[in-house]
Amino acid sequence: MNTSNMKIKVVLGIFLFTSCVVFSQIKHGLRDDQGRHIIPRGFVVNSNDGRGEVFFNSDDYARMVRMGANTQVVRLELGKLSNFPGGKLEPNYLLKLDTLVNLGKNSGMKTVFKMTVYGVDKFIWEDFWLNKKQEHKTYLEAWSVIWKRYAEDASVLGYDVVNEPRKLTMDISYNELTEKYLIPLYQEIIDRSQQINPNKMILFQSIFMNKGEGIDNNQYAEITAPINRKNIIFAPHIYQNKKDLVKPVMDRFDRESVMLNAPILIGEWGFPTFAKTDTLINGKLGQLKYRELYIKTAEIFDKMGVGSIKAWFLGNRSMQNFLPGGPSTWAIFSDKKDAGTVERKYITDVIARPFPQTIAGDIQSFLFNHATRTLDVIIKPDNLKGASKIFIGANRHYPDGFSILIEDDFVMYYNPLKNVGLETYKCPKNVDPSNYIWDTKSQKLIILKWPENKENLTIKIVPGIRDFN
Repeated sequence: MNTSNMKIKVVLGIFLFTSCVVFSQIKHGLRDDQGRHIIPRGFVVNSNDGRGEVFFNSDDYARMVRMGANTQVVRLELGKLSNFPGGKLEPNYLLKLDTLVNLGKNSGMKTVFKMTVYGVDKFIWEDFWLNKKQEHKTYLEAWSVIWKRYAEDASVLGYDVVNEPRKLTMDISYNELTEKYLIPLYQEIIDRSQQINPNKMILFQSIFMNKGEGIDNNQYAEITAPINRKNIIFAPHIYQNKKDLVKPVMDRFDRESVMLNAPILIGEWGFPTFAKTDTLINGKLGQLKYRELYIKTAEIFDKMGVGSIKAWFLGNRSMQNFLPGGPSTWAIFSDKKDAGTVERKYITDVIARPFPQTIAGDIQSFLFNHATRTLDVIIKPDNLKGASKIFIGANRHYPDGFSILIEDDFVMYYNPLKNVGLETYKCPKNVDPSNYIWDTKSQKLIILKWPENKENLTIKIVPGIRDFN
């Protein structure tokens, strides 16, 4: 079942469907219009990498799907959508965006657009906040082009409306800037957007702090006042390189999300890797250090049930010297192309970890243990809501095969040497194994129907074939 045409709804704490109320431990997921619990995961897709335009094809999107992606975040260039100095609306750019949306849609992925200020001669944040030359009107006009173009496209989930807003030299506190300028701007953007496409989600971020002013090594200021709008998602970034600070930062985001009444979708994450890292195993910049940091971050994401978008789905054509230690990049591929194929496996194997992607019912909890390669999931099933999908990524995580354990009495397994799909080891009389399908192309387990008469189901994916001890 293709979920690309499903309307996504936000979920926070309590999920409401017609006349029933369901409580869940996972409060940051989204819902499609069938009421299925969705965990968004995917990549930032750039149309330009600083060295020139970037182009993608269906193979690139197949690769994203096989890494667990069900969502892409396409970075918009303000200079190609507006008449800010140096910019103009470029029709060919809009056609390129159409191509990216269609590539995602054809792969079963949702699209989020994120506005960056790239492509204008100089974007002056201090002037933008003061709005003396009607900068907000120009900004809204740029967004209106996108809103009108994709208003009827159900595969477009929503819009991340201001990417990493800045204070810079403005003589104002972060709290005052947030409450006096940022939140009113968000409210204006949301109201204008929802006049055109009221069911789209609006994603929003907090102020990017000046260098050296971060708290707990986190460069994003706290949001201290609510936005008071519907269909909103809190989309903070986290580029934390101290693993012991990941949880405190995420706990702060969690408190903000409660105050904002908005679920969290991590809009960008993953500390950049250095050119040296591709050649080193140990040391401060070594691959083992990165793998440990990424695993710690991923485990916290999974325990909270938040979706996450990794920057960037790019090759290594462009590196920057913005950190001590030499040239670095957020790209997940190491080959010197715009769209790469050579994975930085010390991070991609963590990014592409197994998870419950779409569940008919409620996800109570889930966690992938990187040491044992075991995915544990607890759900409250609801077969009336349709099919479910669990991303397993067997090609990278289970080359030795995997087994599926549902409760104590239902076991299936996949033997990669036989290539015959799933085989049944034991099964209750009232369960039909043909409702469980292994899709090798997308690396997903598709469940057409869960076992009946179970309020909660415990599901395990474990390595090996019938090795359960």
